[in-house]
Amino acid sequence: MPTNKSWTLAKYPEGWVREDDFKLVEAPVPQPKDGEVLIRNLWLSLDPYMRGRLSQQKSYVKGVEIGEVMTGETAGEVVESKHPKFVPGDTVTTPTGWQLYGCAKGELLTKVDATRAPLSYFLGCLGMPGRTAYFGLKDIGAPKPGETVVVSAASGAVGSVVGQLAKVWGGRAVGIAGGAQKCAYVVNELGFDACIDYKAGNLYRDLKEVCPKGVDVYFENVGGETLDTVLKLMNFRGRVVVCGLISEYNATDPYGVKMFRAILVNRLKVQGMIVFDWLERYPEANRALLDLVAAGKLKYRESVLQGIESAPRGLIGLLKGENFGKQLVKLA
Repeated sequence: MPTNKSWTLAKYPEGWVREDDFKLVEAPVPQPKDGEVLIRNLWLSLDPYMRGRLSQQKSYVKGVEIGEVMTGETAGEVVESKHPKFVPGDTVTTPTGWQLYGCAKGELLTKVDATRAPLSYFLGCLGMPGRTAYFGLKDIGAPKPGETVVVSAASGAVGSVVGQLAKVWGGRAVGIAGGAQKCAYVVNELGFDACIDYKAGNLYRDLKEVCPKGVDVYFENVGGETLDTVLKLMNFRGRVVVCGLISEYNATDPYGVKMFRAILVNRLKVQGMIVFDWLERYPEANRALLDLVAAGKLKYRESVLQGIESAPRGLIGLLKGENFGKQLVKLA
């Protein structure tokens, strides 16, 4: 009989996350109850939002408690089912967390067709990050043809999709990323019009040069000084989609926004987003994104670590910007 391995929360991080904030636990494989499904997890998604779950501060969802399995979405295969809609062999995504096997209520599972795209894609461009990009840009950013869309963390799981959607919908796409290699990928592989390396130290000057008519839509994944810099270039009635603030997640003394006046002067629309708010419209995004992947119009890159033992290291690297594309852990 196989053994389950899971990472539980050992203590709440103070500042940067450390590997000893987690504890690896071995236990028997859980057994499903009525209405539940047992899944063998094959892929684990690592995402910036996880830092917020490692805190007792009030947030949009409950944080992880000490001793609980670390939260996270997985993709895997049904092993045993006590739910009428699932049978062994089905491929699904589910929020079973950082573990090899997990039981979940059938209502929490999403059946996916791994014959149309690799299973791991349903944790990235065809999953939560892709849906985040789709709804945030379409409904809040609402770019018109010809408008300039700027996105930070442009080579990441969300940002890479945002820029490609901006191009599909007739806009200019300008990325912000860390390092020449990532910027070259964003332009040469993803098809952005330009990408600025914030690590070069000339973000305002370089961004102004490639956005001579200003910025109409800014899709924010970073926060801090990057947000302040882009606010200086926003056009009248521009839109700012606040999706993430990764530069501040580990900060004990957050940077804070200094260019708030730009929001007033330019009558900017600034709206935070959590993808769960579009839950009833997930099928719309799923269809649109899968069609783009099938047509070769949505490209995607993955950073993959091997084995569940690497999960804490992967999250720490993600929060430090060490990943290149969507960060995953291959569990089997």
